[in-house]
Amino acid sequence: MINLADPAREHRQLQGPIEEAALRVLRSGGYILGSEVEAFQSEFAAYCGAAAAVGVSNGSDAIVVALQALGIGPGDEVITTAFSYLATASAIHRVGATPVFADIDLATFNLDPARVAERITPKTRAILAVHLFGRVADTDALSALARDRNIHLVEDVAQAAGAERHGRRTGTLGVIGCFSFFPAKPLGAAGDGGACVTNDPTLADLMKKVRVTGATAKNVHELPGGNFRLDPIQAAILRTKLPHYEARIARRRDHADRLRAALKGVSAELVLPADDPDGRHVYAQFTIRHPRRDAISAALRAKGVGSEVYYPMPMPYQKVFASLGHRPGEFPNAERACAEVLSIPVHSELEVAEVETVGHALRDAVRSVEGASL
Repeated sequence: MINLADPAREHRQLQGPIEEAALRVLRSGGYILGSEVEAFQSEFAAYCGAAAAVGVSNGSDAIVVALQALGIGPGDEVITTAFSYLATASAIHRVGATPVFADIDLATFNLDPARVAERITPKTRAILAVHLFGRVADTDALSALARDRNIHLVEDVAQAAGAERHGRRTGTLGVIGCFSFFPAKPLGAAGDGGACVTNDPTLADLMKKVRVTGATAKNVHELPGGNFRLDPIQAAILRTKLPHYEARIARRRDHADRLRAALKGVSAELVLPADDPDGRHVYAQFTIRHPRRDAISAALRAKGVGSEVYYPMPMPYQKVFASLGHRPGEFPNAERACAEVLSIPVHSELEVAEVETVGHALRDAVRSVEGASL
């Protein structure tokens, strides 16, 4: 089976250094924050081209930490995409603010700035833009909106570490960038982990306090917070992986190019993800669209190729947000994406022959499904 992601295979490629890094922490006796987290923060900030990084417990908590540091809470609104994983909007809810959803640009799967502009009210404090599937959102337009309305642009970079727009890396395109190092992400740990990146030293200091229950000194707590610390073992593992990450991005991009070439012209109904003309797409997933994607997924599975639907329901229609009163038809592009998207393997551990197998399997699956419908 060619899996959509293969963290164990990635681990084997750096097994010795990764296990040595974990043992280094275990033998040190420093199990909470400490030198490994400090070193990773410095190295990751440098990688992003940012002034500071704050290691946190996971990507969801990274958004909570960012919003709390910005002073966002009850009575405030945060605009975000209707098409993403629930953690994005859930983090807004966790700080007591109200998530306000906007539709997407179907070509990129990211927030449509025109739809965002329609949602801004006097209560809007921030735009939370998701760089979905590894492609950077239109931060030029979103930054202009934020600047004009005196609100914050926050990036959800869970799927897009190392992606770029006009030569600037994700995490530096807004006031704070929120990263996830979940094992299946392009830059993944061996468990949960996350980071907040910023060029604002005051915000960096606030986020460091938020991640330790708002403490400014031992037993002195001056602001809301939680236990949002990055584990030093995960920091050590990420430090081992980070020097190899650019090569892994290059492999993902090469695989994406091969898939596009193999699938070009297969069907008018098969929509392939385009590369980003304004930056660098890192292809956390290679996500296609097709009106019969469920049948295609089944056909791929029969050929030994894994796939996944990210995501089958727009966030506004999830039961947890029922009190907001959204109804089908409000977010047509997000709804269409949810009905048609399918992600196929593109991860950096694939061999070229496996990428070709994936491309051929998808081509055959599409032709078979479309032929059966005639």
